[in-house]
Amino acid sequence: MTSSEWEEIYRTYHDRVMGYIAARVQRREDAEDLCADVFEKILRKIGDYDREKAAVGTWIYTITRNTVIDFFRKSRPAAELDEKIPSEQEVDESLLKRESLRELGTALKKLPPDLQNVIVLVYGERKTLVEVSRMTHVSYRTAKVRHQKALRLLREQIGD
Repeated sequence: MTSSEWEEIYRTYHDRVMGYIAARVQRREDAEDLCADVFEKILRKIGDYDREKAAVGTWIYTITRNTVIDFFRKSRPAAELDEKIPSEQEVDESLLKRESLRELGTALKKLPPDLQNVIVLVYGERKTLVEVSRMTHVSYRTAKVRHQKALRLLREQIGD
């Protein structure tokens, strides 16, 4: 990889990666450290990237997500307990929500990479279909068809 290619990846994804991390981590210093870790991993693993499996953005967000998950796994023993004890109803709702998210995640992984990418960009990154078409280098119509197909397949897998 040339330095100009690396700079382009960094310029394109730095703010997005930082925004994703900052939305999930409380301390700004931790977010900055994690962002640096993500780009170090990207640089180290760029040779493993396979554009046939996923778009580069999807690959980068997977590294980002896993880095954040690892951060919370490592810091969990030091986490303080919340003073507010949730009610039984709140716990039940939380479990149902987590179970639904787990089911959705499993269904999402079964989709082809191009359809996964559209769902991640539209619902995870809050991108419009116009932005998705630009980011994935396909026509607006193709992005819209992929979005509709992905939603249909997800509904079939997990029900309405």
